[in-house]
Amino acid sequence: MSRITARFAALKAAKKKAFICFTSAGDPDFGTFAKILEGLPKAGVDLIEIGMPFSDPVADGPAIERANLRAFKAGIKMRKIFDFVAEFRKKDNETPIVLMGYANPLYTYSLEKFVADAKKAGIDGMIVADLPPEEDSELRAAAKAQGIDIIRLVTPTTDAKRLQTILKGAGGFLYYVSVAGTTGSKQAVAKSVRRAIETIRSHSELPVAVGFGISTPEQAREIAKTSDAVIVGSAIVNRIAANLDKQGKAKAGLVKDVLGFVGTLAQATHKN
Repeated sequence: MSRITARFAALKAAKKKAFICFTSAGDPDFGTFAKILEGLPKAGVDLIEIGMPFSDPVADGPAIERANLRAFKAGIKMRKIFDFVAEFRKKDNETPIVLMGYANPLYTYSLEKFVADAKKAGIDGMIVADLPPEEDSELRAAAKAQGIDIIRLVTPTTDAKRLQTILKGAGGFLYYVSVAGTTGSKQAVAKSVRRAIETIRSHSELPVAVGFGISTPEQAREIAKTSDAVIVGSAIVNRIAANLDKQGKAKAGLVKDVLGFVGTLAQATHKN
């Protein structure tokens, strides 16, 4: 059983929903990111989603774009992302980690090598936002050989026919994008999310995680009532940005403040 499957099974048995935290690798600097990453499980995070910074993140809003720029300024490279995860795994071998990013860096790295190195580091799943199901057969084959889940996105515009295509080869969980547009641009509406999840569940037994448009504990609590997991990214990235000085350097209390904020989101999610 994969870490992702095991974690969702354990939470279901405990009648709890999963809280998934997104943060961009290397943001705002390597040392601070490593401390945040290490502290996420203790803050209540059930599954960690690490963004792979990319120069043209079409699905990401301004907050994550700025985080990417900070990470690039710090010198982030794909190899370093694997190093972060490998170091994390020395202390935590249970919390699932998913990489989220775009196809270009994977193919530049060499797809099979990328997947093999991801597995070696301790990665459990991958979300490639700009690689549709019709074009991910090569990635799927490489990932399957390494036991890594390919997590697919479902959107408000996904119809029943398209959903069947998305479900073929999907693993780990399904990521429901609750609003049209980029991350951090709008708020998720619980009523429409509930209807969408009901439709998805009629076609798949995979857990459904909801992301985009969730930025407060109140929103997380509401979305968790009908979903299997809540994903928060832009609000956490904004919290990091709010703790930078005028030179863009991390203030002394950044890690504590960010993890404290994450804790409030996790607690709200777990109440359902």
